[in-house]
Amino acid sequence: MSEEANDSPAGIVESTQTLFTDGAWVNAIVPFLIDLGVAIAVWIVGFWIVKFLVSLVRRALSLRKFDDALQGFLLAIMATVLKFIVVVAALEVLGVPTTSFLAILGAAGLAVGLALKDSLANFASGVMLIIFKPFSIGHFVEAGGVAGIVEKITVFNTIFRSPDNKEIIVPNSQVYGGTIVNVSAKPTRRIDLVFGIGYDDNIKKARQLMLDIINADERVLKDPAVVIAVDELADSSVNFVVRPWVNAEDYWDVKWDLLEKIKESFDANGVSIPYPQQDVHMHQVAS
Repeated sequence: MSEEANDSPAGIVESTQTLFTDGAWVNAIVPFLIDLGVAIAVWIVGFWIVKFLVSLVRRALSLRKFDDALQGFLLAIMATVLKFIVVVAALEVLGVPTTSFLAILGAAGLAVGLALKDSLANFASGVMLIIFKPFSIGHFVEAGGVAGIVEKITVFNTIFRSPDNKEIIVPNSQVYGGTIVNVSAKPTRRIDLVFGIGYDDNIKKARQLMLDIINADERVLKDPAVVIAVDELADSSVNFVVRPWVNAEDYWDVKWDLLEKIKESFDANGVSIPYPQQDVHMHQVAS
């Protein structure tokens, strides 16, 4: 009968009143409040320590002149891991069973990983790009089906700026998984030009005209020496290959100037640049 009385509304009220009148609630609440305070202190101090350590590592990496993209990636991973440790420590102080929590988190991570396998592939490719550095910020690169200046490398995407100033965002898996052409990797580049002259024109004269213009341009390097040679006897023209070497930053300016000046020199000296043509022979058949 006494148990039934304690389960009744009146019994619950009486038990509650007893809890507060005899001071038992203090023994129940105070330890929890202390643990909560300690957990909050662990949280605050832990996050401050994480911030301090990340700042310290950032300065160390800057002094060693680490790549900016690599710095950002390493610091982001470091901050995430340390903050996770702080959260687990705070939960441990509160008495939360962290072993079960970590097991649940691991299962959830597996499920998320399967759902986001493409994102994980981009992440893995981003790690490879940052570690092995096939290109750096500011390089002109052809990769992932686009060409442009690399502006930023993140753990999921690489951001390019096209020559006409468009921003192009390409998943890292497409960049690292395909052919990468780094135009800026070497200090010098070779310009490949093709000029055709008519079959009736003087080959030696045409070669000398091109050589004079190239030698007059101070931006063209003397070593390696320029190559000017007959490469093809085409249907309508005799084709020369012209291959001077220049510094990488002078590539486009020199190429455009040579195209214009050689054309003008050919015109002024009677060397023709033929266009594709066909001879049509008409035969009259007697009716």
